[in-house]
Amino acid sequence: MNNFLREAASSYLSDAAILATLIRSGSETPAEALARATRLLAAASGSLRTVVEADINALSATAHDRLQAAFELVRRLMEETLRRQDCLSSPQDVKRYLASRLRDAQREIFAVLFLDNRHRLMVFEELCYGTIDGATVPPRVVAQRALRHNAAALIVAHNHPSGQAEPSQADIQLTRRLREALALVEVRLLDHIVVGDGEWVSFAERGLLS
Repeated sequence: MNNFLREAASSYLSDAAILATLIRSGSETPAEALARATRLLAAASGSLRTVVEADINALSATAHDRLQAAFELVRRLMEETLRRQDCLSSPQDVKRYLASRLRDAQREIFAVLFLDNRHRLMVFEELCYGTIDGATVPPRVVAQRALRHNAAALIVAHNHPSGQAEPSQADIQLTRRLREALALVEVRLLDHIVVGDGEWVSFAERGLLS
């Protein structure tokens, strides 16, 4: 594997080279693994995400497990970063993390990042599932969870399975209700992020939190 990694590095770790390091079987040569990875990417129109989401029959069970583990490792590394730094100072990291958690879900998920008084991540929770509105996401429940975690602030997020990240009127109304409910318990709502397919919208950046 060390020789193979050095070989991959000489190609500046292309997508195919990275994929090949993860799916290579013990009987394959580095060149064979790289060729197979290239074919998989070509069939997936160059999308690593499509390869990872492919039917397990397209890969060996071991290779499939390795890919899933690699993606989970990336998510955990991003979460660890948010636990160490001010989320307000790294909005792109927050968005990427939320996208990694919510983008591929087939139904709407309402999630919350509970933050300490230095705006570092304490807890990530998925609170509600289904159509996101004031009925399915009672603001008082979010406030109760914030108090339980002793959070000083929070960022809420949900995905749009349609792939379009543009906030709906229901999203805007819910955000206002959340902000008002949290203000009563002295917890700040820093942002509401809507995750689409390869895109996201920040309420804070749009000026929709006032």
